Amino acid sequence: MQSLAGVALMLDAAVDFLTRGENGQASEVLERALGRTRTTIGELRDLSFNLEPVVLRDHGIGMALQALGDDRSTLYGIEVEIDAGAAETLGERTQAALYAIVREALEGAVRRGPPTKFSVRVRPVEDGGIEVEIHDDAPGERRRRSVEVLGERARTLGATLSVERDDEGTAMRLVLPAYPRGE
Repeated sequence: MQSLAGVALMLDAAVDFLTRGENGQASEVLERALGRTRTTIGELRDLSFNLEPVVLRDHGIGMALQALGDDRSTLYGIEVEIDAGAAETLGERTQAALYAIVREALEGAVRRGPPTKFSVRVRPVEDGGIEVEIHDDAPGERRRRSVEVLGERARTLGATLSVERDDEGTAMRLVLPAYPRGE
């Protein structure tokens, strides 16, 4: 919002320069406004993707998590393994919540490390629920709040989350019931 307001002010200044015949000044201001507009478009695209990735809506959780992993792999040189086919049976809202949990776990690992390896494995469990294992080899999380946020997200699904840390990194285990809340 502030960025767009800044662009509007720049455009006002450019118009003022043009009316006074100061084309050089107007050109400089317009170039800066164009640059800020392009940056803002990129930021809005990233924000929109993080709120609801189009690939999640159009292609499901497996493809969305793979796209997220590919993106972070390219950005940070992380080896990412995603096996999330079993999560395709989940409802749309549960898939969106699971995506957010995995994204936050990955972002947390990047913040702590970044890791060299990050993996997600989803599989069905005997009672009809789903188990999600998330592993990374980044240094352990020191901030309790980061784990609490993931736990809160899990509880909204009626799921349980356990976190184990050791010298090898962090392992999270999320267990969703057969009929997650919110469906």
